[in-house]
This record gives sequence, C-alpha cells and structure tokens, in this order.
Amino acid sequence: MRSSVYRLDRFVVPASARDEFLKNINRVHSVLREQRGFIWDAILENDAGSDEFNIVTIAEWENAEVMEPAKAAVMASHRQANCDPQELFRRLDIRMELGNYRYAA
Repeated sequence: MRSSVYRLDRFVVPASARDEFLKNINRVHSVLREQRGFIWDAILENDAGSDEFNIVTIAEWENAEVMEPAKAAVMASHRQANCDPQELFRRLDIRMELGNYRYAA
C-alpha cells in the first residue's frame, strides 16, 4: 500500500477575487514544489456560475512526516510576502474546505 498523503483543498472564490487568489496559490505551490518529499501537484478550477469559481488544489507527499517542514516553509513565504491567509480569505470572501487524504483500504 502507498504511504503517500494528499493535501486536497477546495475553495469557492468570487470572480472578483480570482486573480488575487490565484496569484497567492501559485506562490504557495512554488514553495511546495521545492520541498523534500513533494511528488506532484495540481491547481484546478471550474466556473461555478453566479460569479464564483471552484478552485481545487492537490499536492501529493511521500508521507505525513515531510508535510510539517513544508508547512513551515509556506508560513515563512506568507511572512515574506506580508500575507495573512485568514485575512485574505475574509477580505476576498473565500469559502474553503481543507484536508489531508490517504488511499482508502
């Protein structure tokens, strides 16, 4: 059985916030791609209608242990970019579901 862990995040993003949100997501994923244990990622979207986009991000990691240093690297990137993610989500009115997943038995 594979020991990979998948980070899957889903965001509902107003159309007016899409460009700013994607700029930040791309910055974060650039950091993730440089981390030990990173395997692959994807940033996906669909037009949800009513001036909203569903954006899903997926990142595969070798195991759960390599995710903590990656999280610290992302937090450092936020500080360097002077970005507070919670404030960004509030200001842009972004709804989200975040989670880590493994293969089901």
